[in-house]
Amino acid sequence: MRLTRPTLCSPAIVTSDSKDLPGNLLNNDLKNDITSVPGIETLAAGQFLLLPQSFGNIYLGETFSSYICVHNYSSQVAKHVSVKADLQTSSQRIPLSGHQMESVAAELHPQDILDDIIHHEVREVGTHILVCEVNYMSPTQGQLTFRKFFKFQVLKPLDVKWKFYNAEDVISDEVYLEAQVQNITTSPICLEKVSLESSHLFNVTALNTTMDEESVFGHVNVLQPQASRQFLYCLAPQASLTSDLRLLTGATNIGKLDIVWRSNLGERGRLQTSQLQRMAPDYGDIRLSIQELPNIIHLEEAFTFTCRIINACERSMDLLLSLETPPSSGLVWSGVSGRQMGKLEPGASIHLPLCMVPLATGLQNISGIRLTDVFLKRTYDYDDLAQVFVTQATA
Repeated sequence: MRLTRPTLCSPAIVTSDSKDLPGNLLNNDLKNDITSVPGIETLAAGQFLLLPQSFGNIYLGETFSSYICVHNYSSQVAKHVSVKADLQTSSQRIPLSGHQMESVAAELHPQDILDDIIHHEVREVGTHILVCEVNYMSPTQGQLTFRKFFKFQVLKPLDVKWKFYNAEDVISDEVYLEAQVQNITTSPICLEKVSLESSHLFNVTALNTTMDEESVFGHVNVLQPQASRQFLYCLAPQASLTSDLRLLTGATNIGKLDIVWRSNLGERGRLQTSQLQRMAPDYGDIRLSIQELPNIIHLEEAFTFTCRIINACERSMDLLLSLETPPSSGLVWSGVSGRQMGKLEPGASIHLPLCMVPLATGLQNISGIRLTDVFLKRTYDYDDLAQVFVTQATA
């Protein structure tokens, strides 16, 4: 039989008003119910544990435990008794028992038993068959064997969906992962841990805690059936990736989600996703990123920032820099437009300091950078690169 945790047994609550026809008959019957809790009989609270009445559901990531018992109900002694238990799935056959039980039972006398408890962490969904095979030597019939089969279904406990967002802030090249975990079982579960095991290419920061390092979901993260939770993680590439654009483009493996939960009376389950992969970012022929930028600037006071230009194509490029101030923009350029940047080899980069003057307060966008490939006569436009907050200077 399968070994599972018991459940709390609660009474069937049927009450009536004392002025109704049954009077207090139903109320008194509920108070006398042995499974009800005195004083709170009308609540679905239980104080007795109910042993499993059926096989129940088993979910992916849980530990399947079973008690196997061989009973000699004959009047003869069975010799050389061996019991082997295998778990047959759709893709493999897994041995669960055999060595321990075989070494114990040299002989099995009448009314004696040979038993064992097996455990297996379920890692596949679908049909599973527990195959129990018994071999023994009969005094009259010689070597005998028989098998028994127990079929059960392994269900999917959680539905995990995810989305990737490449940071528009080109200073950091960060990637944000949004993971949604939904409980698709028939009972509540408690999410004990949801973590992202990042690949060696990224450093991960979980964004699911408050400033006091407490979970945003509370101390106990209970998930009702069909309910879901959303988790957010920030992944920053290693320094070796940011220095080489080709390596950064090819870094698509993010990591794996590791989820641990507790179900009925603390029964543990664990699920790990496959390797999560993002779409490789397309930077085009030229990538322009902002390396240094002040967050707050003062009105009518010039400020400088630094851009990095990377040749992401496989040929040399001769670039021309133009600066255009968009209409109704609160920032105007201060500097020379139409200057030659020189030849840029494939994979090479240059740092470019630029200057702007704010003419309006509030949140302002940096736009209007134009890079022209002199050989192909192709112009690359860069607008809404970053934002700065413009405020009045204090006296």
